[in-house]
Amino acid sequence: MEIKNNKMMKRGVFLLFFFLILSLVILITLFKIQILGYDDYQKRVIEQLTVETKVNPDRGMIFDRNGTVLASNKTVWVLYVIPKKISEPELVARELSKIVNVDYETILAKVKKKGYKYQIIDTDLDEETTKRVRELISKHGLEDEIELNASSKRYYPLSSLASHALGFVNADGVGIYGLEKVYNNILEGTNGKYIMAQDAQSSDMPFQYEAYIESEKSYNLVSTIDSYIQYQLELQLENAAIESGAQNRAAGIAMNPKTGEIYAMAVYPSFDLNEPYTLDEISQAKLDEYEQNTKEYRNQYLNLLYSMWNNKAVTELYEPGSTFKLFTTSVALQTRSASLASSFTCTGALKIDGYYRAISCHKRTGHGTLNFAEALQQSCNPSMMKLAFSIGKETFYDYFKKFGYTEKTGVDLPSEALGYYHSYDDFSNVSLAVYSFGQTFKTTAIQQLRAVSVIANGGKLVTPHLLKEIVDIEGNTIYEYEEKSEENIISKEIAETIAVILKEGVDGEGGAKNAYVAGYEVAAKTGTSEKKDKYDENGNTPYRVSSCVAFAPATDPEIAVIILVDEPTLGSKYGSVVAAPYVGKFLDNVLPYMGIEPSYNENDIQHKSVSVPNIVGKSIDDATNVLKDLEVKYEVFGDGDTVISQVPSKGNEIYHATGKVLIYTTSEKTQYTTVPSVVGKSAKEANLLLTNSGLNIKYEGGTNFVFGEKSTVVEQSVSEGESVPRGTVITVKILFKDEEE
Repeated sequence: MEIKNNKMMKRGVFLLFFFLILSLVILITLFKIQILGYDDYQKRVIEQLTVETKVNPDRGMIFDRNGTVLASNKTVWVLYVIPKKISEPELVARELSKIVNVDYETILAKVKKKGYKYQIIDTDLDEETTKRVRELISKHGLEDEIELNASSKRYYPLSSLASHALGFVNADGVGIYGLEKVYNNILEGTNGKYIMAQDAQSSDMPFQYEAYIESEKSYNLVSTIDSYIQYQLELQLENAAIESGAQNRAAGIAMNPKTGEIYAMAVYPSFDLNEPYTLDEISQAKLDEYEQNTKEYRNQYLNLLYSMWNNKAVTELYEPGSTFKLFTTSVALQTRSASLASSFTCTGALKIDGYYRAISCHKRTGHGTLNFAEALQQSCNPSMMKLAFSIGKETFYDYFKKFGYTEKTGVDLPSEALGYYHSYDDFSNVSLAVYSFGQTFKTTAIQQLRAVSVIANGGKLVTPHLLKEIVDIEGNTIYEYEEKSEENIISKEIAETIAVILKEGVDGEGGAKNAYVAGYEVAAKTGTSEKKDKYDENGNTPYRVSSCVAFAPATDPEIAVIILVDEPTLGSKYGSVVAAPYVGKFLDNVLPYMGIEPSYNENDIQHKSVSVPNIVGKSIDDATNVLKDLEVKYEVFGDGDTVISQVPSKGNEIYHATGKVLIYTTSEKTQYTTVPSVVGKSAKEANLLLTNSGLNIKYEGGTNFVFGEKSTVVEQSVSEGESVPRGTVITVKILFKDEEE
């Protein structure tokens, strides 16, 4: 009996301890759930009982420096159906497919998904389409089955302008390229949200269980872009690319060399920011070579799309070629390794220790004896190599770093590429020789323009940037970009000396004569580099990058510009022909806009143009007085008292020295003449032929008349042999084709 009691006691003690331990486990678990895990489990319960709907705030706007809207928002409507409440799926699908751009079968499949609370049909309805959907809802009593919600969509009023600099947003409204990406956090604000409670059947509970958390306003961004300058750069970039047959796009940047503010940045072809997934015409033509609905077609589409979005001015590398000679010459003067009195003899090539053959000059016959300025203006490779050796390898490499070639510029754009260059340990005498004229290392367009700006601004290395300021919705400045104070890399005097040499080269016998702009002092340098890492089917390297850098006015620059054309295929491949004329045309349009007054020398005045006024309807005395005041020659036909017609008509440009307006005062027959051929002639020869035929001439392209004998007409606006009224303006495009680089 005692043994039995002991067993029962042991069993009772065991059970007691078991339940004590079980109770302790339960208490610990409850403590974890109710105390330590309270917030987490509360969140889970709320998530099961509530549905959140995000409300996107209007994304911050982007302006140019003058207040022009570059990126804004527009209201679009989101259309969705509530499947569990739809009683007639076929009716809803049929009627909606008549209104929105979604087919019947797709809509029907969505409205039949009874297990889903809602299904989105379209996210981009405009006001007119939304109105028709509302009429459908009202007509059939579908208020509980179809709903519309307003949403905000990114909109770019100027379409493709500055597309590569601005970038765009994805379907979720997140910036993925350009300024939209870099400043996404500033532009997007914070989403608001509706919170609605649901019962066990997932039905919405009464409105008192709803809550709305407001979105936080975003900020607006004021960029340094100037829309007019941007337009002019894009125009000239397009002309340069098309007329040279560029196979690998073209890029350009215009910047304030003193502050680093980027006025314009462009790549050709551009793309429509409102339709970023639609290929440009050139890319689409390449895609059309592939069979649709194939893997190769899809892969090619994606490759072309990413290439189209890629900002060539910032993310792609190229060899700068002769535009780098500004660096070599400025460092030579700064280190006193050479002076303006230095002279060089060029025989067409120079043998360098360590290289198996002589390194040639672009002028294979040699330049002969050159002074320092001529060596730069005529872009002599042997002279640059001699300068580099006088500077020395260590000093040359040290300044190479100081000019920013071994680091990124820090421009506020995504995916900036770092240049390709030799480490100092691998920097041989051969490297020193070929670096001196811009070969065997690679840089970006933005990095090269930054280095050129060191000379333009008097010796400082600036940081290129597109942000001017950040403002709130009321226009109050939240943040303003501050320039960093930098020490001079080269002295102001040396920088000004190089600028004058470049300016004199444009005015005179330099390789950048085609960048000449009448009335303005332009400092410019051209370059043509071989792409030695790209081969054709025969194993040759025929591909080139043609470029031109410039700044103006040369003695106190307000703007610096670079245009590069990748793989030109039509005509010359030299930067002096492919890029320089378009830099000149760009500056010709932009400098007056910037308020920089022209200052014409004697030669400029002789060839200064004037816009022909409208004199039709005026008396002869009034008409001739108007033309006399403009210092324009004229010839009167007929004996009437009133002008009934004129040639050229209003708005045509003619020159003071050679231009003439023909005035007709009676209805006698207009005098005609035959247009001569001037293609292949010099500017002076063309002028003589056209004026002797009773025609007016207008020049485009290289308009430096001092050396007109060496210019060549490459195009005329009216074909040879055509009969036109006397006085008609014939536009001729001229280029200097001596191809000095």
